[in-house]
Amino acid sequence: MADLETLATNLISSGPHKVESTPRRVRALFEGVWLFDTTSARHVWEHKYFPQFWVPIEAVNPGILTKGEAFDSEGSAFRAEAKGKGKTTPRVLIFEQGPLAGLVRFEFKAMVDAWFEEDQQIYDHPKNPYTRIDILPSSRKVTVKIGGVAIAECANPAFLFETGLRTRFYLPKTSVQWQYLSESKTTSKCPYKGLANYYNVTVDGKEYPDAVWWYEYPTTESSAIQGLVCFYNEKVDTYVDGVLEEK
Repeated sequence: MADLETLATNLISSGPHKVESTPRRVRALFEGVWLFDTTSARHVWEHKYFPQFWVPIEAVNPGILTKGEAFDSEGSAFRAEAKGKGKTTPRVLIFEQGPLAGLVRFEFKAMVDAWFEEDQQIYDHPKNPYTRIDILPSSRKVTVKIGGVAIAECANPAFLFETGLRTRFYLPKTSVQWQYLSESKTTSKCPYKGLANYYNVTVDGKEYPDAVWWYEYPTTESSAIQGLVCFYNEKVDTYVDGVLEEK
């Protein structure tokens, strides 16, 4: 719980980076119980990278919350528990003073069933309304090498441009030398792309874990990368039209 206390303390002393209203209908399901259903949620940037949803306390369904001890002597913020059918989570904050007064923070990943924006399920964290993804077909040649060995060569990649992040290059599976790849058990979730699966790469006896990912069933907005593979730029040597990218 130390990280939750640190967050509360920082927000009490310094406040959030930014708070904005959102017109989206937001719902969260925990252990078979709807915690809230509101069109009055806030995007709260607790840090500069992406927002979390905070919701008005009056939007929380009755009997869900149990307020606990305060994080400070002024009673600005309180620890709370949310109750599902047969389980509770203590990963909840209630603010009663300051710029977040009257709002509740349910920790995104502690709500184990699902979060929804309108009727679309969202993953990992809320989408940043200022982040954009463009997936564009390209005729620039992409070559991927590891340990001097060419693992993939492609003349028709898809370039994925995401606000604030480096360009990613998605390649057809037919452009890959599959004798170097093996399945990884790693998965990750992205609110903009969906659930990713990974491959390890082994060259001359050395394994490069989780160097490749792909989306079997990406989100609608990222459907153009379905079934394509992407090499982790920071772990491999990537050449675009013969020019080596900086790692």
